[in-house]
Amino acid sequence: MTSEPEFSPDLPAIVARAPRELLVDNRFRLLGKVFGALFGNRLPGGGALAVYHRGEKVVDLWAGTSDKDGTRPWLPETSGVIYSASKGLSSLVIHRLADRGLIDYDAPVAQYWPEFGANGKRAVTVRAVLNHTAGLSQIVGIADSLDEELDHRLMEERLAVAPLDRLAGKPAYHALTIGWLLAGLARAVTGQDMRDLYAQELAAPLGLAELHLGRPPGQRAIPLAQFVDPIGGFTRIFSERWLARATRGPAFARSLASSFYAGPGMSQAIVDADSVALDAQMPAVNAVASAESLAKLYAAVAGDGSVDGARLLSPSAVASFARKPSLRFDGVLHVPMMWHMGFHSIPLPLLSSGFGHVGLNGCFGWADPTRELSIALVHNRLPSTLLFDLLAFLWLVPLAARAVPRR
Repeated sequence: MTSEPEFSPDLPAIVARAPRELLVDNRFRLLGKVFGALFGNRLPGGGALAVYHRGEKVVDLWAGTSDKDGTRPWLPETSGVIYSASKGLSSLVIHRLADRGLIDYDAPVAQYWPEFGANGKRAVTVRAVLNHTAGLSQIVGIADSLDEELDHRLMEERLAVAPLDRLAGKPAYHALTIGWLLAGLARAVTGQDMRDLYAQELAAPLGLAELHLGRPPGQRAIPLAQFVDPIGGFTRIFSERWLARATRGPAFARSLASSFYAGPGMSQAIVDADSVALDAQMPAVNAVASAESLAKLYAAVAGDGSVDGARLLSPSAVASFARKPSLRFDGVLHVPMMWHMGFHSIPLPLLSSGFGHVGLNGCFGWADPTRELSIALVHNRLPSTLLFDLLAFLWLVPLAARAVPRR
């Protein structure tokens, strides 16, 4: 192994005072160079990349800065909001409960959460929620304002009594609602909210100090990255005016915008790392994690359910995730998707054998059980900053997969 890949001259200075050394196994040097090209430069922002293979950490890299002013170095423990990559984590909470026999995937949600059976939902199963076919994809009609979206108990209560929409039984991306649906189910089973369950079911078993739902409590404060959008392109695209129009626009724009936009304030909440949205519980979109903690979590899923001697899931539980999902048209995203048990796959070479979840700005956590490989990227650049930010997943994961053979 070598501890310092051949990155740009700027990178070593940025990480010189970090508490641990950069790590790149020789098999992943090309992956390291690509990460260096993306983040070891003078562009605003920064990020971190981590890879586990057969339960061993083989890549641990970070570069750039984590604040809007470009003065605070990105550290290995720096964490960021991972947007929709949160969905994979919230699903893993449910999988932990199912693994202990507390939840049956094919049982109706109303069996555990009786209020959910209202308005024709008595037959909706846990599996349907995880696979985005529950028929509750739209936030319009559930919440009327951002303030309501920030009240997780209110969202759980309203979803419980909501009627099914026209896409019930068909794949339809539940952009925000899946988080509260899973949280309501978990609360019905355990009596605990999803923030506590993140700590209890995900962070504690694997010792992940840098993984939380929302802003970490003050006594466990960790470096939290601020989003960087220097030319304002992202905030222009997701402006309040555009989002409001989209909810009344053509079918594609309407179904997508109506899956998350409930009123003024949402645009700023998306891009502001200091937003009150981080103090809320939005289990579909506001998890906070470092790349190393995210990769370690998925390392357990990519193996036999354990990593570093700590068990997350049973071998039989993780084996059930490996079934290749079918490719079906998604009625919200209007593209074919491969949803499966709270994760998604991608029908491309070197990607179809894996699963995980990618977030809005390109942060992701991914597992490939055929290679016992996991990889995670966390960064603070919004898509307008660099074209490759959203494409980083399609670049980095295949490079990691090529480095090791299938088992």
